[in-house]
Amino acid sequence: MYWSVTKATALDDYQLELTFETDEVKIFDVKPYLELGVFKALKDKPFFQKVRVSFGSIAWPGGIDLDPEVLYEDGKTQAALGVAEECGTYNVGIAQQG
Repeated sequence: MYWSVTKATALDDYQLELTFETDEVKIFDVKPYLELGVFKALKDKPFFQKVRVSFGSIAWPGGIDLDPEVLYEDGKTQAALGVAEECGTYNVGIAQQG
């Protein structure tokens, strides 16, 4: 089961603040995707800022989107980000394209 995205805000450093239908707010780091296929277009910061909610997930013009399950599972809560910063560790998964 996945939770729909209800709000998306582009942040600095290629991160997104996402609100889910559960009212949870998570930060999703897009940087690991910026060298992969269609996601390369997101390196253009004004284009990256055009993120919008679309059909329970997020999308950019041209049909660039991310799976809501990935956004929810790999998104970090503010509390988790604080712990990761203190420890100096981050764990961002990327699905391999075959």
